[in-house]
Amino acid sequence: SEFELEEIINSIIFLLANIENGSHRPKHQTRYGYKNTILFFCCCYFAGEHLRVCPQGNTCCTQEMEDKFGQQSKQDFENLVDEISHELRSTFVSRHKRFDEFFLELLENTERSLNEMFVRTYGKPYMQNSEVFENLFAELKRYYTGGNVNLEEMLNDFWSRLLERMFTLLNSQYVITEDYLECISKYTDELKPFGDVPRKLKAQVTRAFIAARTFVQGLSVGREVAQRVSKVSSSPACIRALTKMLYCPFCQGMPAVKPCKNYCLNVVKGCLANQADLDPEWNLYIDAMLLVAQRLEGPFNIESVMEPIDVKISEAIMNMQDNSAQVSYRVFQGCGQPKPAGMTRSTRGVSDVFNARFRPYSPEERPTTAAGTSLDRLVVDIKEKLKLSKKFWSNLPEAMCMEDRVTAGNASDDECWNGHTKGRYFPEVQKDGLTNQLNNPEVGVDITRPDTFIRQQIMALRVMTNKLKNAYNGNDIYFQDSSDEGSGSGSGSGCTEVCPTDMDAVGAATEAPVVEADRRGPVDDSAPLHAPSVALPTMLALSALALHRQWR
Repeated sequence: SEFELEEIINSIIFLLANIENGSHRPKHQTRYGYKNTILFFCCCYFAGEHLRVCPQGNTCCTQEMEDKFGQQSKQDFENLVDEISHELRSTFVSRHKRFDEFFLELLENTERSLNEMFVRTYGKPYMQNSEVFENLFAELKRYYTGGNVNLEEMLNDFWSRLLERMFTLLNSQYVITEDYLECISKYTDELKPFGDVPRKLKAQVTRAFIAARTFVQGLSVGREVAQRVSKVSSSPACIRALTKMLYCPFCQGMPAVKPCKNYCLNVVKGCLANQADLDPEWNLYIDAMLLVAQRLEGPFNIESVMEPIDVKISEAIMNMQDNSAQVSYRVFQGCGQPKPAGMTRSTRGVSDVFNARFRPYSPEERPTTAAGTSLDRLVVDIKEKLKLSKKFWSNLPEAMCMEDRVTAGNASDDECWNGHTKGRYFPEVQKDGLTNQLNNPEVGVDITRPDTFIRQQIMALRVMTNKLKNAYNGNDIYFQDSSDEGSGSGSGSGCTEVCPTDMDAVGAATEAPVVEADRRGPVDDSAPLHAPSVALPTMLALSALALHRQWR
């Protein structure tokens, strides 16, 4: 007809006018190319009975063109999903890297700081027993990186090993055998040789490491889910609907006419029905991540726990020195008096045992980390990003059907492609999710067959959300991370709302005289005490205690 011929001519003129500056090329599509487009507009305008997707009236397309449009539609759609989800994926990739670098370097800096301080403070005795501390940090790192480590048991073992080494040094006038050390370890909890430091430090370290490890693993799971789900696989029914929406206007001689927004929404909601079902579990996962982020800012802040750990362990060592007479007396009561050593061993100078030049802790000192920032600033940043990612999957159709990407926009209800011609689109927009696509007018969706791959991602989010909720309460549960390496089980302080964050004062020392060996166990505190000979001069003890008070 004269009207149709006029539409074709106008379309050709429109294309020719925009070829030089390339302004007509849609952002979301890789069209055939202007030369081919003009050629099939200039060809005969023939009947379209051969078409299987586009309207079968007069057309400019052959069946081969329609088939190629189908392939192009699939690629365009997948590219658009990839483009829109790029920022989400980049957020999880970059933030996971930043947090992981921060935590690992914090561990390295803390270990280096402790080593430097203890070499300066305790000298040779520390260097001869440094593997106790090296093992502590190795196990903390192994736990953080996903190893099967029970934090409470590991920390208990550290204090037991430290007690054994210190008891041997402080009682160098005796021969301390392996069997005797084994006996000592049985009474660690009752003796409390290090004061209350081990108990409080254990609570702080366990909950901080549980929160840090779980949060980083949460970022890893979010990264993996976002990367996997954004790689969409289009069904044949979806490809037909996309072809009809994106390329059939070309066959009708209307390449400049864009799809109606509601039409686009129905097509995309049908194509992404399974992805939308991810949204409820995704939102719960994001909420749980935000809760743990709050803990990282507050009582579970691993930075505030690890930075002064050298000072806290040194405080425990000084408690042991101050109480060494009592500890030795009670050990001798429970394990018997060990055999005296030879003269060379028993007359060793005290400077070979401990030389407590104690360095006060300055809270202004911060480790220089690969992330180049403190934990608080990292958490503030990720919280904002996480909040923006809520409802991402259910909002995806709206993001794809924006005017600058696919559609003609809301202002052109009568000037858009409705799947048949240029005009208003009347069908109602469907709700999100698989079950709501039963009556989708554009895409045939089998609501009885959920996508197995998407269900696996939903389950991964559900497992991670459960772990995050436990970490929020300071608890750890057994799970396997993405590398299939088991995590620690059963550890955690169990702290819920009010958690201790500062080290309290520990008791002062009292001297104890020598007593006869009694294998009935450690004696009561009220029993008369007589001190054994120990290598701790009064001046050293007073100096260490004074410096300790200055730090506090």
